[in-house]
Amino acid sequence: MTTHESTTAWRELLETLGGLDASFLTGDRAVTDDRHVADGYRMLATTLGVAFDTYLFADPSRPTWVEINTPVRPDRRWGGDNTDAYYLMCPVDPARRYRISGNRGDSVYFSVTAYNEPSPGAWSDRVVALVRDDDLELDADGNFSFELGPTPDAAVLMTRDYQADPRTGRPVEWHIEALEEPDRFRHGDDETAAALRASAAWMRTMFAILPLAVGMRRDDAHGLGHETSHAANEFAEPYQVLDANFGWSARDACYSYGSFVLADDEALVITHRPPACRFWNLVVWNQFMATPGVADARSSVNGHTAVPNADGSVTIVLSTGATAHPNSLTTLGYPRGNLAFRWFLADGVPARPEARLVKAADAPTTVD
Repeated sequence: MTTHESTTAWRELLETLGGLDASFLTGDRAVTDDRHVADGYRMLATTLGVAFDTYLFADPSRPTWVEINTPVRPDRRWGGDNTDAYYLMCPVDPARRYRISGNRGDSVYFSVTAYNEPSPGAWSDRVVALVRDDDLELDADGNFSFELGPTPDAAVLMTRDYQADPRTGRPVEWHIEALEEPDRFRHGDDETAAALRASAAWMRTMFAILPLAVGMRRDDAHGLGHETSHAANEFAEPYQVLDANFGWSARDACYSYGSFVLADDEALVITHRPPACRFWNLVVWNQFMATPGVADARSSVNGHTAVPNADGSVTIVLSTGATAHPNSLTTLGYPRGNLAFRWFLADGVPARPEARLVKAADAPTTVD
């Protein structure tokens, strides 16, 4: 007979893990190719690692930043992957005070956001606090230091560090320390069981969302007598994030999401006019909000790397392989997936990006 609560919680977690692949193997969200099936299992492993880092091994009285998205770690490509940015997370105690310090490096935008947690393992639904780079006093070398807390309802801090070119840019250096004495060390049966159950709850929510839907192509939908609300090869209307949100969206950001369905001889020509903003980019995702093969493909373009047209607009050519256009992006052979635009500190909600499907041979090869 099982007498340990952590044993029961561990077996509950294993049962949860054993059923999560149904989200991408069966039903109306089942993926259609073997690469996405493989991506699904990699995503299970990735998110389990993040869950353990943030729930099982975390100690808010002895805070440590955990890498959750980086341009360089293949095991941290998840949840709205971004090949131009570094994200760190740190669970915190809302009653405690913390000192956060570091150096801005070559960041073009960085911030710390505090989020709530409605229940153990539940995703945030509210931004509690936000500190960004222009709120801080930086010395001549780019060093900064500030205190945060007590912050009622704060359960976790997340940093954002956006780079013009993460291959050459220096990431922000982040440090955090609790200003009160740490709690008595404990990670016994009850604490471990609670952490395992929070991890399971967190993963169930993740795979209630994943895999993302890919819209039907409009040329395939015409015979059905209706068109889908989110058709493939199009973008949704951009929107500004509010303080009340689901997940860990950035309060300073506007987003627009789309999807693609491309044959090998097709390309999606995307044109948008960037508003005045601190940073923008477009990222190619698989259906698990991750960007595979970052080292082997150009999977994102941003306001610093894009070559604009003469009128200030930006044209991007997306195809399964690389093209001659200076803003060429590739899906690395994936026939379908998702797309994400972000704009940080924009002076207004951007206009909806335009997209048109063409034969790859007819796609533009130069800027206008």
